Amino acid sequence: MKSKENLVFLGMMGSGKSSIGSLVAKKLKLNFVDIDKEIEENLNLTIKKIFEVKGEDYFRKIEEQITLKKLKLNSSVISLGGGAFVNNNIRKEILKNHMSFWLNWDDKILLNRIKNSKKRPLTINATDNELIDLIKKRSNIYSKALYEIKCDNLTKNEIVNKIIEIYETN
Repeated sequence: MKSKENLVFLGMMGSGKSSIGSLVAKKLKLNFVDIDKEIEENLNLTIKKIFEVKGEDYFRKIEEQITLKKLKLNSSVISLGGGAFVNNNIRKEILKNHMSFWLNWDDKILLNRIKNSKKRPLTINATDNELIDLIKKRSNIYSKALYEIKCDNLTKNEIVNKIIEIYETN
């Protein structure tokens, strides 16, 4: 086990980064950090409210600051927000110094998970086609992650075990 590397989870909103990350952290007895929760606690606002009141650009600046700060931790499991890996500075840091796992799902599964969510600012007024475009665009960037976990036919526990196996054999 590499003692300093963090395990970083990335993927679309609704891909299970927080729930899978939290389970992996418990099993490995590591600290778990959910970047979206950190942002909300830091600003004392929900992500939805931050988008409404301050706008996406402001949110992305805060997301970058908090993510880069949390990536300085050692031996932690970190769940990124859906758009964080799109940020060049965050992506470079993760690819250079951490183990990254893309939780990849079929577009239609993701679409069903996110399309009617009231708490996800980017989905509120989006059409199915706009969401599919966003998934495709981000997938090109997510594919740069060190490991891709195809989640479609796996249970939560199977996903967790697969990640732990990769982590422990590296």
